[in-house]
Amino acid sequence: MGCGNVFFTLIITFSVALITYNILISANASLKQELPGPSTSSIIDPIIRMPVERSRKYGSNAQKRLFHTAVTASDSVYNTWQCRVMYYWFKKHKNGPNSDMGGFTRILHSGKPDNYMNEIPTFIAQPLPAGMDQGYIVLNRPWAFVQWLQKADIKEDYILMAEPDHIIVKPIPNLSKDGLGAAFPFFYIEPKKYESVLRKYFPEEKGPITNIDPIGNSPVIVGKDSLKKIAPTWMNVSLAMKKDPETDKAFGWVLEMYAYAVSSALHGVGNILYKDFMIQPPWDTEIGNKFIIHYTYGCDYDLKGRLTYGKIGEWRFDKRSFDTEAPPRNLPLPPPGVPESVVTLVKMVNEATSNIPNWGS
Repeated sequence: MGCGNVFFTLIITFSVALITYNILISANASLKQELPGPSTSSIIDPIIRMPVERSRKYGSNAQKRLFHTAVTASDSVYNTWQCRVMYYWFKKHKNGPNSDMGGFTRILHSGKPDNYMNEIPTFIAQPLPAGMDQGYIVLNRPWAFVQWLQKADIKEDYILMAEPDHIIVKPIPNLSKDGLGAAFPFFYIEPKKYESVLRKYFPEEKGPITNIDPIGNSPVIVGKDSLKKIAPTWMNVSLAMKKDPETDKAFGWVLEMYAYAVSSALHGVGNILYKDFMIQPPWDTEIGNKFIIHYTYGCDYDLKGRLTYGKIGEWRFDKRSFDTEAPPRNLPLPPPGVPESVVTLVKMVNEATSNIPNWGS
C-alpha cells in the first residue's frame, strides 16, 4: 500500500473515532483539503415546509440572487452524455424569465481532462485514493466538492447542487430563503426510522432526530458560505458511514444522501422542503410547476401506454441502456397514453442530441 493510502486510511480511522468530539469543538473550522473533522454552528429547526407564497418580485430593477450550478461526474460514457444533455438545457433556460441561474461547472472527479472541456465548463478534481470508495463511486462526490469549493473562483453567493441525470424544464429562481437551503424531499430518506443508526453521527445533544431533513445533496440550493462549512463534514460523515457495517447495510446506495442530510443539520443549516423542485418519471406523471426532470428510474410501457415497471416494456427509456454508448439521435417517442412527464423527457433528450455537435463521438 502506498504512503498516500496509509495516510488517508489513518486519518479516516482517526475521524471515525473522534467524530463526535470534532462535531462539538470545531464550530469555526476553515475549509481544508485534508480530512477535517465535522463542525457545527447554532442549531435551528430545519423542518420547514415550502412557503405558501413568496414575496419575491422579478423585473428589470429586481436584485437577483444568482446561484452557480455544479454537477459532479466521472469521465464514463454514461455520465458524459447525461452531462452534455443537462448542460444543453441549462444554457436554454439560463437567461429566461425569473431565472437566477448564474454559472455552471461540471466537477469531473476523474483527475484528468477529457474531450469535452471546451463544450462544458469543467473543474478537474482528484478521485479518492484507490480502494477508499469500496466500490461506492458516489463517495467521490463530497470529496470533489471540497476541492472545488477550496480552489475555484465562484462568483455567485449560492450553489445549486445538481446531477447529470437532471433536465432543467424551465428557468430556476433562487428558491432558498432567510439563510435556509431549498431541497427536494425524498420519501425514502427516513431519519426517524433509522434514529439508532444516525445517533452515531448526530448525537442527542444536537437535538431531535427530526433536525435531519429527508433530503440528499441534490437538488439543493444553498448559500456558498454554508456549503463551505458543510462539505468537509459531509465528506467525513460519508466515509465514516461507509466504514461502519451497520450503517452501510442500513443505507446502501443512499448512504451519501443521508451523510449530507446529517452534515447540513450538524451545521444548523435548515432546508425548505420544496416538493415542486423536480419530478421523477414514471411515478410522477405531470410536469406542472416543476423545474427539473430526474430520470433515475426506467420507463417501461406496453404499446397501449400501460406501465410495465419491473418488466422490460415494448417501449422503454432507461438511462442504463446507454451505459457504454450515448443514446442515438431521434429516439422513438412513447406510444399514446404514456404520461406527459415521460413524453416530455424523451422529447427533451431528442432536442438536445439533435443540436449538440458531434453527438455520439
